Amino acid sequence: MERHWQELAAKRRLYSLLSIAFLLLAVGGSLWFANDTNSGKFFDRIPHFFDFIEDLVPRDGMEVVRALFDLPSPYDDGSMKYNYPEGRLFFTETLYIPEYIHKMVETVNIAILSTLIGLLIGFCLSFLAARNMMTNPWVRGAARRIMELLRAFPEVVIAGFFLAIFSLGPIPAIIAVSIHTIGALGKMFFEVIENADMKPDEGLKAVGANWIERVWFGMVPQVMPNFMSYFLLRLEINVRASTIIGAVGGGGIGELLRLSIGQGHEAKTLAIVLLLLCTIIAVDQFSAWLRRKLVGEQAFQSIQ
Repeated sequence: MERHWQELAAKRRLYSLLSIAFLLLAVGGSLWFANDTNSGKFFDRIPHFFDFIEDLVPRDGMEVVRALFDLPSPYDDGSMKYNYPEGRLFFTETLYIPEYIHKMVETVNIAILSTLIGLLIGFCLSFLAARNMMTNPWVRGAARRIMELLRAFPEVVIAGFFLAIFSLGPIPAIIAVSIHTIGALGKMFFEVIENADMKPDEGLKAVGANWIERVWFGMVPQVMPNFMSYFLLRLEINVRASTIIGAVGGGGIGELLRLSIGQGHEAKTLAIVLLLLCTIIAVDQFSAWLRRKLVGEQAFQSIQ
């Protein structure tokens, strides 16, 4: 037994060394390919990796605040670099919403609506795809293939297709994020369902409950806390996805971020990045608070 264990250990070490060697070979080949396709400048440009960050430093730290809240800049020379007040969205002659905050709210709205659509449709498909709830292999297979198709392509690719149909704006972004969310949430949901306790379902089946009643009264109360956790996680992901889609014409803050980076507007770029960071933190904190309310504080208390 000792000799057999040593043989297995030696074989495992050999496989580990071969795997590491293959990984190093693949990384080296990738770097060589990147350097070759970049006209031999990949390694030459590594020392300049942080030059872009240096270029983002504004001449005045308060310029970031002025850009964020659309306040006039003392350096305004008539160019687009300092035209902060022109983006104001006025409600009255004096009351306005800053442009970036308005666009950030639009991005968050796209994410919320898309996630809700994905939750509702993914919720329905997940019970049709779960093996323990749907015994018909044709229905189960069709539901799973639909969800695989919906999440097969990134949101940006789907958005590009619908942008060609509906033109620029938030509608293509909502459709693209919703489609991908349906596939992603549906898969996570039916995996939760397949790991659920089937005793409530067996009891309902024994008293003559139909399929919908078994789902609603036997399964939903068990899986809903996990469903909501995945929903809130997906909401955070979709805020970032909506920003990326905005950069290709899907509305929201992403397009303004792309323009400010491309035009070298330091204060505007940093203001948008700061706003994005604060928004993601706020969404994360709200998700954590809501998850505690739904699941209960006792689930987050450490075991003494």
